[in-house]
Amino acid sequence: MKERTEKERYSQPEEIRVTEDPDEVARLEGRNGLLQFDEVKRLIQDSLRDQSRFRLRPSAILRLNGVALHDIERQGGTYRTCGMTIEGSGHIPPVAEDVPLLMEEMCDYVNENWTRSALHLAAYVMWRINWIHPFVDGNGRTARAVSYFILCVRMGSILPGTKTIPDHIVDDKQPYWKALEKADDVWKLDEFVDVSDLETYLKEMLSRQLLTVVEAAAVTNVQ
Repeated sequence: MKERTEKERYSQPEEIRVTEDPDEVARLEGRNGLLQFDEVKRLIQDSLRDQSRFRLRPSAILRLNGVALHDIERQGGTYRTCGMTIEGSGHIPPVAEDVPLLMEEMCDYVNENWTRSALHLAAYVMWRINWIHPFVDGNGRTARAVSYFILCVRMGSILPGTKTIPDHIVDDKQPYWKALEKADDVWKLDEFVDVSDLETYLKEMLSRQLLTVVEAAAVTNVQ
């Protein structure tokens, strides 16, 4: 199924994309994906030095998007200044003028509800970033990276496993999209946060990640 992060762009003063060559974009996205994960690990390590002072801040999210779009989009690491649509979804993201405040409110929710479960907080930021769609591109990648960052910090460690939750999601996005849409529908009804389906989904993805550790432990090395 086609990736659903494509969007309709409105008036822009300059060309947004640095390169339009699809092969070069694919190469850069692969490189940037590795760099973004390195940045996630750095953020986790820095945050775990003193968890009592941890706060999710928009600057960290902007940084992760900037890494994901380095050499691809000129507006990487900044909030969008244009309207946005999401192909294949009935959700219309908020206008650009509202994005900075909405992102601050999202961070406030995480910081004020830090005693809630790691899965709830990870699911919340994954849904909310997708709902706000604050960037010209890379919204899904950034949402998954921030979600994993929050999950690890809340659990107190960089989680083991050779294939992480974001990797598992990329392998099969249908359940991911379905869980996001469920949260969208509930919010649209009465602005109530219900990410329970996404929590269940992330729990399954976490189980898959940790299973790779169990499988590795059972491997016999032949000398």
